[in-house]
Amino acid sequence: MKSKLFLLAASGIFLGSTTALFQIFLIRSIESILPNINEIENFNRKGTITLLSTNQEFIHKIGSSKENELKNNDIPGKIEKAFIAAEDRRFYSHQGLDFIGIVRALIMNFRKREFHEGASTITQQLARMVFLNQNKTFNRKIKEAAIALKIDRNLTKKKILKHYLNNIYLGSNAYGISDAAWVYFSKRPDQLTLEESALIAGLAPAPSYYSPLVNTKLAIKRRNIILERMRSENFISQNDLIKSKNKPLNLNPGTPKYLISSAPFFSSWVYQKLPELLTNDQLKTGGITVITSLNSKWQSTATQMIKNYSANNIEGAIVSIQPSTGLVRALVGGKDFKKSQFNRATQALRSPGSTFKLFIYATALEEGFKPQDLFLDLPKCWGDYCPENFNNNYLGEISLTKAFTSSSNIIAVELLDNLGFDNVIAIANSLGVGKSQKLGKYYPLAIGAYEETLMNITSAYSAITNRGIYQTPSPIEKILGPDNKIIWSQDLQKAKEKRVLSQDVADTLNWMLQQSVLNGTGSIASLKTRQVAGKTGTSEGNRDLWFIGSIPQLTTGVWFGNDNNEETTMSSGNAAWAWKKYIQEIEKDLKVIKFKVPKSLKE
Repeated sequence: MKSKLFLLAASGIFLGSTTALFQIFLIRSIESILPNINEIENFNRKGTITLLSTNQEFIHKIGSSKENELKNNDIPGKIEKAFIAAEDRRFYSHQGLDFIGIVRALIMNFRKREFHEGASTITQQLARMVFLNQNKTFNRKIKEAAIALKIDRNLTKKKILKHYLNNIYLGSNAYGISDAAWVYFSKRPDQLTLEESALIAGLAPAPSYYSPLVNTKLAIKRRNIILERMRSENFISQNDLIKSKNKPLNLNPGTPKYLISSAPFFSSWVYQKLPELLTNDQLKTGGITVITSLNSKWQSTATQMIKNYSANNIEGAIVSIQPSTGLVRALVGGKDFKKSQFNRATQALRSPGSTFKLFIYATALEEGFKPQDLFLDLPKCWGDYCPENFNNNYLGEISLTKAFTSSSNIIAVELLDNLGFDNVIAIANSLGVGKSQKLGKYYPLAIGAYEETLMNITSAYSAITNRGIYQTPSPIEKILGPDNKIIWSQDLQKAKEKRVLSQDVADTLNWMLQQSVLNGTGSIASLKTRQVAGKTGTSEGNRDLWFIGSIPQLTTGVWFGNDNNEETTMSSGNAAWAWKKYIQEIEKDLKVIKFKVPKSLKE
């Protein structure tokens, strides 16, 4: 008898253990083919691209996205109760699926002979948002249920609710409670009143249909239904219910913050560059975070300088490049992005005037000319072309350095004639100038009678500051994928840098540019605190006004002019002055460093 009882007990234990092991095996087998729940932590909706400054300050975000996400312990009580009452009143008691709700929904749908009412829990909705789609198919519902059960086993209720509230679409391009609070009431989530929380919670099933921006009466009706549900769950008192139902909407719509870039001209340039670095699949999938090169503080200063120092309706642009890397630290493409999205820093082809002479003198030094070599600065013609110096001022016999600092047109054309068009054009091309629009072989080329962008001219000057090494200008330091892993980095692009000029030639040019600021046309840009190397440029009729100036760590180009190419009443001195005021505002962020002295001056 005892042996039989022992066998029965042993058999029971064996059967129970086997059953338990089988259940564990079955669960694990099913779970192995389900998505990794950790993906929820890094979830971004398709197409989202976030731009951050070099200090990782927010600049801009495009695509379906969420702003200022809630943390587990940051969920305001009113919002938590409103959404649970509206969407899933047994949220804290079920394990991902609400079987009571499912039975109730089946009975309702059977009575009405149509699929009218669902029973999706908050957990199921989260599973659908992150891993599935909105198609109402049987297979999708089965997958949704399985994933919801897995989510509930792996995440706390607070985490599930946090991810849900951060991702749920709530109409008017608002993804998540933070966006919705701002879009409808210009508030943070913790500032929402009871009735405002109820209104937003009521949007979840059909955001466009219940939107208070579309149908005020329907929105109030839906809000009051949610308030009544909150009362039935004892989340609020009867007095709270009566008071809240009688409150007006008090809408105060705000544009989602991420739709407004703090540096719109810069942002638009970044978006143009991204297809060169990422595949179409990467861009479509989204979840991309771009650490840009932008210094937000310098950008703000640059924006203000363009507004402050351009007269009347005259437009302006500014670009600041770090010579050692080619990274663009500030970029302003116009006075008002809302009025015109045309980027005058990267798109406007303008006559560079005397700033082009840099390439003439760079070629001359490469060919063996010395700063002290003498030339005759007197009127001269090359066939039918007879250039004139500014104000018909001719200096007679002068050195190469003096010709540069006084910006002699005569000597520039003479050098071009001696050096040959091909040599000068090759140097300009190697410095990134004249590639998109080929440079013509004609004498006016020497004095800037062709067109180029401020970006390209400034990056060429930055190569001189960088002692002859050209870096392709870039607005991006690195790009992170949805898992926050680096998928592109400027540090890995060392092949993009190339030596164009010898160190001594670049150092000599920097010295000559310093003389131009100390004793020549760029004197207005001189600083008492540090060395400045720079050159002014003016096209015919003062249509284009330039100053490209450098301190050893930063090259900045400024341009002023009219979009319609009409003459201005300003001069290149205005550009030099704006450059100076800009540098004076930001120089406290930069150490005082001196340019290298050319070998020829040490001897």
